[in-house]
Amino acid sequence: MTLPPLSLYIHYPWCVKKCPYCDFNSHQQQGDNDKAYMQAVLADLDNQLQENLVQNREIQTIFIGGGTPSLCAIDAMEELFLGLQERLVFAKDIEITLEANPGASDKEKFSAFRAMGVNRLSIGVQSFNDTHLQNLGRIHSAQQAVETVQGAQACGFDNINIDLMFGFENQSVAECLSDVKQAIALNPAHLSFYQLTIEPNTFFAKYPPTLSQETNWEIQEQAHQLLVQAGFPQYEISAFSQRPAKHNVNYWQFGDYLGIGAGAHGKITLDDEIIRTLQSKSPVDFMQNNQHKTTPVTQSSFEFMLNALRLKAGFAPDLFVQRTGLTLDNIKEPLQKAFELGLLEQKGNIRATEKGFDFLNDLQQIFL
Repeated sequence: MTLPPLSLYIHYPWCVKKCPYCDFNSHQQQGDNDKAYMQAVLADLDNQLQENLVQNREIQTIFIGGGTPSLCAIDAMEELFLGLQERLVFAKDIEITLEANPGASDKEKFSAFRAMGVNRLSIGVQSFNDTHLQNLGRIHSAQQAVETVQGAQACGFDNINIDLMFGFENQSVAECLSDVKQAIALNPAHLSFYQLTIEPNTFFAKYPPTLSQETNWEIQEQAHQLLVQAGFPQYEISAFSQRPAKHNVNYWQFGDYLGIGAGAHGKITLDDEIIRTLQSKSPVDFMQNNQHKTTPVTQSSFEFMLNALRLKAGFAPDLFVQRTGLTLDNIKEPLQKAFELGLLEQKGNIRATEKGFDFLNDLQQIFL
């Protein structure tokens, strides 16, 4: 196996409050424990480095996700960045993304994060409609969302992603297209556009809103068309940009990443195997015990296909060999089935057809 690019994921677990649709490892913030948490994050990194998992490999991208990392105190975030720079080798063109939410960030923080080296923001807008924002349990208004994006741009951020959701209860096609047009008008570099899904163990799972699948298909078709016409080509199932997120592409191409922080996952390629690391989800347990679990990846061909088929361009056959250590003969039968069903095509790269993209879950399951 060829060593793939190496990324770093850092999890910040706190939010102002838990949204009713959210199944991420996020917890309502209580008290001021940012410094103690970031010290535990660096201790987690030390543990993984001592195991010699990454052997001084360059870090190509960093993603600080959550939770709401923009909530973090500036001095605690500064301590984190100093610690990272002391311990890791950053690529010269490293992409460093931080997730931010309207209502939990301001210009002072954006300026501080920019000075630390953050060069990309992912802003969780979700909608520019106040009624839908309220129903989603968001803490911000449509106007705050606009001001947050503009404030980040004023602080020097030219690589901004806006997260938009669709498929809300009673959302019309026109309302969703209005959201998309507002996002485009703010001139971000990148747009993530994804459907609200009801996840287990969430408030919405217990009290589900009524969602219209028929309306969602129409929304998806018209919104995708609008984005492409506005200069945002689709490069991944829910991502539109002429400037793809390097961190996300590394995930989809079955690259490596260290995962540090509460509930963080990692994937590392070694000489003769691929392993996954997993940290305790509880922030309290993580800060007290700081012990991660390591397990071997036993279905590398399925995991590769699960990720790579999300990309509009698909993957080069050689990449499958390099990232899994296997040959395409290992997936010969499911490949043939997917081609016969019209879900896959090969024009240099192996990629999903339009039909395959529309029924991506079905296509991915063929390789399980």
